[in-house]
Amino acid sequence: MWHTMSVFDTLKKLNTNISSGLSSKEALKRQKEYGLNKLDEGKKKNIIIKFFEQFKDFMIIILLIAAVISALMSYIERTNEYMDSIIIIAIVVFNAIMGLIQEAKAEKSLEALKKLSTPTTKVKRDR
Repeated sequence: MWHTMSVFDTLKKLNTNISSGLSSKEALKRQKEYGLNKLDEGKKKNIIIKFFEQFKDFMIIILLIAAVISALMSYIERTNEYMDSIIIIAIVVFNAIMGLIQEAKAEKSLEALKKLSTPTTKVKRDR
C-alpha cells in the first residue's frame, strides 16, 4: 500500500511534515501505541527439546517402530540377536545429532546475517 502512494499522500496519511518531521512527543506517543520498529524474536528452545524434535519425521518413527519390532521378535524367539535393533537405533540417534548440529549452524548463520543487516536511519525531530 505505502509503495503505491505519492510522497505527499504518505505524509498526509502519517500526519507529519516533510521539513520538520515528528516531534519527540509525537514519536514517543506513536512508539507507545505501535511498539518499537523491530521484529519480535521468539523464545529459543532448549537443546533437549530440539534433539527430540528431530524424531518427528515420519520415516524416523517408522525406523524406531521397526527397531522395537525387531527387538520384540528376538525376545519372543529367544534368539538374543538384538544387533539389528541396536544398529537402527544408533543410526536414528546419529541422524538426530547431525540434524541438531546443522540446525545450530543455521541459527548461528542467521544471527550473523541479522547483525550485518541492521539498518539505521536519520530522522528529523523538533525542528
